[in-house]
Amino acid sequence: MTSRLALDHVVVGVADLDRAQERLRGLGLTALPGGSHPAWGTVNRIVPLGSSYLELVAVVDPAVASTSAFGSWVAAMARGAAAWGWAVRTPSIDDDADRLRLDVVPGSRVRPDGSVLSWQLAGVADAGRGDGRPFLIAWDDDASMPGRAPVDHPHGSAALSSLVVAGDRAQLEHWVGGGISGVHVVPPRAAGTGVVEVVVQTAHGPAVLHPSSLG
Repeated sequence: MTSRLALDHVVVGVADLDRAQERLRGLGLTALPGGSHPAWGTVNRIVPLGSSYLELVAVVDPAVASTSAFGSWVAAMARGAAAWGWAVRTPSIDDDADRLRLDVVPGSRVRPDGSVLSWQLAGVADAGRGDGRPFLIAWDDDASMPGRAPVDHPHGSAALSSLVVAGDRAQLEHWVGGGISGVHVVPPRAAGTGVVEVVVQTAHGPAVLHPSSLG
């Protein structure tokens, strides 16, 4: 069974955004300025990949981050205590949240051009607990999804080809209502659960990323 949900983005928590951006540049990928999340104590940069993207995110206000599920999760990723996270896009977040008994919460950030990007989330706290499950997201304006932002990658166009997630397959498939195209589930590893590999297809071949490559 294939889920009606789709891979939206991979959350890459890092300690140093500039260093992570430079490492991606060496792989033929460009990160664009994103924005800040004042309620979470974080700031991000975006690597557009069409219908999906990579989100580089770092803590800028540790006191605020420690009070939020997302900020605490990013802090754990940045210090190597948690694997990368992932999000799936849903056409009906209220229905999916009801099925999983989750609360839906709004989110937003101001872009560098002053426009506001807004969305709804469900399951962020659950995703950050370390069992590899994704959180759910619904964009208030699909045309403004970060993955579709204009970008010049050094090697030309790029697309997220596949994702390897360590976790319990039955649990993950229950969570998302089936399999997700491009997502491969492997058994939990010694390092834990979560995103263990991301493959981005570029004009010069695949760029393979893993949590230790952008720390």
